[in-house]
Amino acid sequence: MAPRPRKTVSCFSLPFGSCYDEFSEYFLVFVGYARPSNRDQSSGVQLNALMAAGCATVFVEKVSGAQRDRPELKAALQSTQSGDTLVVWKLDRLARSVRQLVETLADLRRRHVGLKVLTQELDTDTAHGELIFRVFETVGEFERELNLERSYAGLAVAKALGRRGGRKPAMGPAEIKRAKAMLMDLSVTVEEVARQMGVQPSTLYRHIPGGRSSLAQIAGG
Repeated sequence: MAPRPRKTVSCFSLPFGSCYDEFSEYFLVFVGYARPSNRDQSSGVQLNALMAAGCATVFVEKVSGAQRDRPELKAALQSTQSGDTLVVWKLDRLARSVRQLVETLADLRRRHVGLKVLTQELDTDTAHGELIFRVFETVGEFERELNLERSYAGLAVAKALGRRGGRKPAMGPAEIKRAKAMLMDLSVTVEEVARQMGVQPSTLYRHIPGGRSSLAQIAGG
């Protein structure tokens, strides 16, 4: 990875946060990321470790949560450039699943950004660390293959039982019959019928082509 000049990032910045390469006029930037756990909503331990590791910038999530979207992680990733290293305290602070981990690793690798995990002594800049992360990628690929196999198996079983895959229809035979009965009452608007059925008017017309007019023709014929 080719180092490049240190950039300024607005967040928690440390004056001593970069490692100077004595053989060039460039800085190698370490960007830290911390996320509190459900058991401990404080990031103090992580922050101290990242500071001691020489992180130029530390992005800290405000609280731990189940949501996939983590704004500070997104900001940390966006701040890194080729030659930088993303540093985390533990691997589970970076990702909640193997899939998330593999996706993040792929993004870092594509942009030539390193990853260092302090407590597990993993570093993509070392041969050992690179091997470990390649194993994670293999496990992630295996997990994707298993999910595909389960999906195909489920579709095969459904087909054997005479069912098709996909979403359940918004209106079944019983709902269509009820909607037709309501449409025969001219005092009730189509929009009101759709609202009571819990669907959009367009869905109602899709299941009852022609709507009230077609029902009137059938009744008159």
